[in-house]
Amino acid sequence: MEKFFKLKEHGTNVRQEVVAGITTFLTMAYIIFVNPAILSAAGMDKGALITVTCLAAFIGTAFAGLWVNVPFAMAPGMGLNAFFTYTLVMGHGATWQEALGVVFISGIIFLILTFTGFREKIIDAIPSQLRLAVGAGIGLFIAFIGMQNMGLIVSNPATLVGLGELNLPVLLGLIGLAVMGYLEMKRVKGGILVGIIVTTVLGIVFKEVALPSSVIAMPPSIAPIAFKLNILGALKISLFGTIFSFMFVDLFDSVGTIMACAHEAEMIDEKGKIQNVSKLLEADAMATVIGSLLGTSTTTTYVESASGIAEGGRTGLTAITTAVLFIVALFFAPLIGIVPAFATAPALILVGIYMFKNLLDIDFHDIEVAIPSFLTIILMPLTYSISTGIAFGFISYVAVSIFSGDLKKIKPTMWFIGILSVVELIF
Repeated sequence: MEKFFKLKEHGTNVRQEVVAGITTFLTMAYIIFVNPAILSAAGMDKGALITVTCLAAFIGTAFAGLWVNVPFAMAPGMGLNAFFTYTLVMGHGATWQEALGVVFISGIIFLILTFTGFREKIIDAIPSQLRLAVGAGIGLFIAFIGMQNMGLIVSNPATLVGLGELNLPVLLGLIGLAVMGYLEMKRVKGGILVGIIVTTVLGIVFKEVALPSSVIAMPPSIAPIAFKLNILGALKISLFGTIFSFMFVDLFDSVGTIMACAHEAEMIDEKGKIQNVSKLLEADAMATVIGSLLGTSTTTTYVESASGIAEGGRTGLTAITTAVLFIVALFFAPLIGIVPAFATAPALILVGIYMFKNLLDIDFHDIEVAIPSFLTIILMPLTYSISTGIAFGFISYVAVSIFSGDLKKIKPTMWFIGILSVVELIF
């Protein structure tokens, strides 16, 4: 493992990597249950979706670990699965087989763009200050998600959001956050994971978490949805716009997540470039294509990877640990299912705090930097979309540069990105 993953070179060890991988898995294990719930509304078999979700996560994360040697995890993306069901199938009247065809086509186009180096050029064209803003914005966004999952923040018809009822689950979640925070202050390795376990145990003690009726169960068959995609049906003109939207959201969700997590994992070289980014983007695109063949929506890099990185994960061994746990989860889904949202929510909040520190390196005294950076950061949680926040950041960056008369600093690729962002917001 030392030779393959180069653990000493990255300042880590096997125990640290395994703990990080377990932490990443626990913070994103909700997808095993949430993804089938969303996609089954499109008419797909829910049991098969549970198995396919785990398989897609395993394959994508294994790519990242074995091929790229990075501590990133992949799985069917949240937001993209909702777009699949509620916009593509229910909104446009496509069948779920045609929707899978759309995902497949977008993945193939991604592969082409990646192998030609276009996706890497997009990352290189983004100014360093805007990259930092993306990381800070994602941190704020996932902390917001964590507070929602805990029940600390709820919808409010008058103010959109408000403070939730301080009931027992919320209090247990806050205790979990306090435990994690204390352990992190004391530099205890695995503090986030310990916090999740402690909160779950407290949930059992106070009867907020029910013990499973069984621990092991055979995974359902994938036959009802595997290889049932309709590629020719997805090529109809009425679906071209949705293919573009899928591509845009996946492109900037994954790019934003990769940039943010790369900073946390210390994968930035002296020139400010992300190490192995081309291979990572290739793995992301291949995972999407394979996922569509198996029968799920777009597979993408997960921002929850930052939780494992915060625990010290620095190599592909973290990703492999996470990937293996998704296979194990196929047989232990009843046991994993007892980990409640209020136990993993504090982990998201703490990771959000870690990522939000990117804010310190943004020069808000420079209004040309402040405007696009602020819009990028604030609109991610307010629109509940990483890609929308990034789109507004790109557009405002180009606009501010035009107004200031400093057009030389805008790279040609950035002009193209700005136009794409405008088109996406119009659609």
